[in-house]
Amino acid sequence: METMFLGTVGTAFALTLFAGLSTGVGSAIAFCAKQTNTKLLSVSLGFSAGVMLYVSFVEILAKARAGLSEAYGDVTGAWITAGGFFAGIAFIAIIDSLVPSHENPHEMHMVEDMDKKVPKSKAELYRMGLFAALAIAIHNFPEGLATFTAALQDPMLGLPIAIAIAIHNVPEGIAVSVPIYYATGDRKKAFFLSFASGLAEPVGAAIGYALLMPFMTPAVFGIIFASVAGIMVFISLDELLPAAEEYGEHHLSIYGLLSGMGLMAVSLLLFL
Repeated sequence: METMFLGTVGTAFALTLFAGLSTGVGSAIAFCAKQTNTKLLSVSLGFSAGVMLYVSFVEILAKARAGLSEAYGDVTGAWITAGGFFAGIAFIAIIDSLVPSHENPHEMHMVEDMDKKVPKSKAELYRMGLFAALAIAIHNFPEGLATFTAALQDPMLGLPIAIAIAIHNVPEGIAVSVPIYYATGDRKKAFFLSFASGLAEPVGAAIGYALLMPFMTPAVFGIIFASVAGIMVFISLDELLPAAEEYGEHHLSIYGLLSGMGLMAVSLLLFL
């Protein structure tokens, strides 16, 4: 039993690490690709939002409510589930509000920006890149906890969430790499800072695991799971869908969204 649990924890950390370090993929794309495939990025980001929205409302909230209802009864369990959901939204919204809007890493960045002559000084560009890396790291803490918690509950549930978060992190890697490379001319430094910003996800998972596991009960896990659903819904509506719209056409992002929902629905039905 203990070996199985350790294996599950290891899988959860591996998925969280995979999701976080995909910022390095964005950085690599910035250096290797000649232009941004905005249509693909738009569909991919919409797809991620569809996966996260569907799994949050259909699977994660349902599991959280089932656990909390078993611990506190149907009515109280339902109220606590709703409270945990909106507490998760409030938590990620507060973190988001702490990042200055002009340093927001979710502004659209493209590979073509590497070659643009921009009217900012190198010092300003370097500062922009560092703040983007810091902002992404701050955002990635709760994202890491969300991925880890979902994977700990069910590795088959954690896998699509990790993939969705990974897709979400690709343009964030570009957001860090472009200004830092333009300011320093150092590809290695730009790649390292982009890569390092993604490490906040496994770090967030590790801190959450260390702080919460000693107190973990089915009821506590239910509250955390409900909060994770809130975090993922906020990320989808506040970050993924607006970015998908900005990178491409409206319908492309919606097609991606519906494809993500459809694939998630089928994958969940196959394991009934």
